[in-house]
Amino acid sequence: MATADERERIYSAIEETAGLLDITPSRETVWPILNTYDLPSVVVAFRVTTKSTDDLDCRFTALPGDVNPYTYAVSKGLAEATDHPVGRLLDDVMEQFPIVTHGVDFGVIGGFKKTWTFLPLNNLQKLSHLAEIPSMAPSLAENLDFYARYGLDDKLSMIGIDYPSRTVNVYFVGAPDKCREPETVRAMLRDLGLPEPSEQLLRMAQQAIGIYTTLTWDSPKIQRITFATMVPDLKELPQRTAVDPRIEKFATNVGHTYDIAGKGLYNVASYSGGEYFKLQTYYQLSPGSVEAKGLLGPDA
Repeated sequence: MATADERERIYSAIEETAGLLDITPSRETVWPILNTYDLPSVVVAFRVTTKSTDDLDCRFTALPGDVNPYTYAVSKGLAEATDHPVGRLLDDVMEQFPIVTHGVDFGVIGGFKKTWTFLPLNNLQKLSHLAEIPSMAPSLAENLDFYARYGLDDKLSMIGIDYPSRTVNVYFVGAPDKCREPETVRAMLRDLGLPEPSEQLLRMAQQAIGIYTTLTWDSPKIQRITFATMVPDLKELPQRTAVDPRIEKFATNVGHTYDIAGKGLYNVASYSGGEYFKLQTYYQLSPGSVEAKGLLGPDA
């Protein structure tokens, strides 16, 4: 496990990064989380959205694939148990799918939020298999025709579960090229009953390395679709879109511990209320991690 010095180093990075957004972390919230995980072996990333800058999300990935990170967090007092199907979903996924690794998200104020489960990139899974799981949100099965229409139904690469919001994300890589074309993107959003895309969304979709959608147990509709792009230099962000000055400051000044600089994920999401952007930056990578392979190339 991490030494006291290691925990202090990560906490200092969280404090400094949050400060770029004028956010003060809750030590009472963050410190128990840092006490729980093997910090030297995890990937550490920070994420902020233009929809809300009230909290900074910290993400730990490269966690063991054979341990349910939600039930582990519950056992450590970091998350609350629930009788809702969202609390059973990851156990069911782990029984039915090959798992490479997991991740967790927590807000530096709000605490534990999400889990991320990575599936093999060389063995992408069928969405219909996930829809058959009893604890899965029924809205997935109700929208299988949408995913099949755009060639996403056998490209499942990751599953994200948000416990406080009771939502689930399904991620796709290797999508057909047509999914990035402006006319297809417009058609996808029309099919989902979402607003007409901006020119900026259309430009970013053409560069997307992944696509994901958000579903809930409370509605039959797909709630959101997001196009994920890799940013070679985070300092490009202010030129890509008008953003809150705090996010611009974050993009320009956020720190990292590895030898390459400026890499991150820049995502654009469409939902019923319009569009917003998400920026994820990497503070610490671990050898052989999914993120390291993606950022450093296939030989990483």
